[in-house]
Amino acid sequence: MTSRQPESESAATPESLLDLAFPSDPQISPDGTRVAFVLSRVEEEDVHKPEADWARPRYKSQIWLSSGEQAQAFTQGEARDAAPRWSPDGATLAFVRDSNGRKGQLHLLPLNGGEARRVTDFRQPVQDVQWSPDGRFISFLSTGDDEDKRDERGEARVITRPRYRFNGRDWLPERAARLWLYDVAQDDLTEWHAPAVEITSVAWLPGSDGVLFVSSVDEFSATQWQSEVYRLPLSGEAAQITHWNASISTVIPHPDGERFALVGRPEGQGNTQHAHLYLLHPNGEFTRLDEGHDHPVGNLVGGDCHVGALPDRPVWLDASTILFSSTVRGSCGLFTATLGGQVQAHTHDPEAVIPAFTARGGGVAVIRETATRFPEVELSGQLVTDLNARLAFPARAPQRVTFQTDLGEGEGWVLLPDGHAPAPALLSIHGGPHTDYGHAFTHEFQLLAARGYGVCYSNPRGSVGYGQAWVDDIHGRWGTVDMADLLAFFDRCLEAHPVLDASRTAVMGGSYGGFMTNWITAHTDRFQAAVTDRSICNLISFGGTSDIGLRFWDDELGLNFHRRADVPKLWDMSPLQYVENVRTPTLIVHSVLDHRCPIEQAEQWYAALTLHGVPTRFVRFPGEDHELSRSGRPDRRLTRLHEYLNWLDRWLGKAPDAAASPEVTAATA
Repeated sequence: MTSRQPESESAATPESLLDLAFPSDPQISPDGTRVAFVLSRVEEEDVHKPEADWARPRYKSQIWLSSGEQAQAFTQGEARDAAPRWSPDGATLAFVRDSNGRKGQLHLLPLNGGEARRVTDFRQPVQDVQWSPDGRFISFLSTGDDEDKRDERGEARVITRPRYRFNGRDWLPERAARLWLYDVAQDDLTEWHAPAVEITSVAWLPGSDGVLFVSSVDEFSATQWQSEVYRLPLSGEAAQITHWNASISTVIPHPDGERFALVGRPEGQGNTQHAHLYLLHPNGEFTRLDEGHDHPVGNLVGGDCHVGALPDRPVWLDASTILFSSTVRGSCGLFTATLGGQVQAHTHDPEAVIPAFTARGGGVAVIRETATRFPEVELSGQLVTDLNARLAFPARAPQRVTFQTDLGEGEGWVLLPDGHAPAPALLSIHGGPHTDYGHAFTHEFQLLAARGYGVCYSNPRGSVGYGQAWVDDIHGRWGTVDMADLLAFFDRCLEAHPVLDASRTAVMGGSYGGFMTNWITAHTDRFQAAVTDRSICNLISFGGTSDIGLRFWDDELGLNFHRRADVPKLWDMSPLQYVENVRTPTLIVHSVLDHRCPIEQAEQWYAALTLHGVPTRFVRFPGEDHELSRSGRPDRRLTRLHEYLNWLDRWLGKAPDAAASPEVTAATA
């Protein structure tokens, strides 16, 4: 593919986000020689009728193809084309397209030329499109023509289920998405299976005689993250074939059609345990395939340049070897595991991240990125995009900084600004807590460093990638050793890089990082400013309002809000109890539709800070959820970045951002 070359190198700005094109969903062809992927760019919502009063940048996407050379656009949809899926003979591409006012409808497009043929005309989009191995059928999930207009009509909403709202989806549908079956040759579409509880993973059996899918036995089990595997034949009823009683994220049938692998945790293990690979036998017994590999399956390294699907389902390379991705320290690579439990690296750069991959026909398609290279698509080691050339600014390389703990050496990084003048220092804290900072490209960090800030980010205890013991060490004690690690790391950054000004510092973070920001400012006044994003301040109310609240504290702390004996302990671990100690000027950023860390958490923190006279500013984003900073609407992402810059500039002694809106500049002047 060809990309627009920047006219000249300049510093990163919030608006440089609009120049980026985001790759996602790399799908390799059955013979392993081609790759189809999605490229999302930012354009005006309607290029023919732009709004006169303000810009309306929105994501639009197309499907691109490559046989190893520079990729070229393959579809020309006006809004969003996504989810490319190869037919087994490689002659047809199934994909979803927004068309005629309806989102995500299934289309088929011949690879040798011709127009796309629309298959569905539902009111609701289709998801998880998959061809049967023999090419006869296509399966997908959809709620079809179901509509919920109760809010539009102002009607009462009666809640009887334990799960009724979910981050990124808002109200859950009354009926779970059905599994549909499309007979390609007969052009016949039927509703195949209506599950009682929503399906979270589907995989065709190698004989094309049915599928395996993951669901829960009832709605309450789903709130407890207890899943099971079911077998559904082409004709007949679904049958439960496991008694797992624990988390399962995906299922991968073995080539023999009898056994299957899954990614999950066995019964008795909760959210703090790494997800691993298990092989289940017909008699119900199971073995762990990645035994001895003390790292989680999948990519958990955070970045903010991922828009779209990032597939990472493990793949059987042959009857005895499975390929999977895994987070190791601040990186993510591909590894193989054998039936005998031998794990070895397949494609692993300890200073790179592979957030997505697929493998077939002896080839592997990946998206790969580093801290200084924007995500690119590769086909069996051959680069087929040059998206990094679109950067309108030079990417800065981070410097590694280590710190000592009771469990050994921890690590983090600092991104330094230009020049030798003293620079304000920022401590950024990741979410999770069981995620990871590392070698992913992060536009926000590049922006802050270009603005003149030193950005310090690390993986304290509780982070993944450093072994199960590193994760377990904060179980039941958030705000203790994790806070000690963060501050020890920050002190090491100040010591190792004297250009950082210890008298001008700020602490910031989102989700768990927002909790830690609130906790730290309630326990020390060493920072001159704080930015708390999608945060938690009251562990008691969180339990009853978060979409994961019915189980989360049990896993993380061994406590829960509905037990009288636990409530005092949860209150003791809540930053809100210590808000009287806060003196740090605080910017609060939150999204109205965030059901993971509900906005009532921000409202409580704002009210309490206001009552105690702490300088504070509360920025609420409509129509956004927990993912605003990573994949939110582009114009809202820009507003968020400008708010960050102005708050930091105001309290760390820099001039207000000239590009900010007048009300933002006035409020921080």
